[in-house]
Amino acid sequence: MKTLKVSVVTPDGPVLEDEFEMVSCKAETGELGVLPGHIPLVAPLSISAVRLKGESPKRLAISGGFLEVRPDKVTILAQSAELPEHIDVERARRAKERAERRLQAKQDEIDFRRAELALQRAINRLNVTENK
Repeated sequence: MKTLKVSVVTPDGPVLEDEFEMVSCKAETGELGVLPGHIPLVAPLSISAVRLKGESPKRLAISGGFLEVRPDKVTILAQSAELPEHIDVERARRAKERAERRLQAKQDEIDFRRAELALQRAINRLNVTENK
């Protein structure tokens, strides 16, 4: 089975580098599935899970960034990327509750958008840990 070299990098450094058969992620324009031999592509990523299929499949919670695809390599440059085993589930639950409270308070537009993004990140982390 053909594979792609996959690198996930954040401003703090590399998070993952391995070989996988397929990369599935959510770009701002919709879902993407990347197989070996895919045409070159660069796409902005949404706050979402990245699913890596292969001999030892993995999932990561990412908080936006960019996907760069070459026929034999995929690079994800993410603002943050976390493997399920590195996610503090209780902290993510508390962050989700805080964001929901802020959204219900209906503050000014900037606080509302920040709370919305915080809620998306927390839900994404929880989803990644629940669907290992």
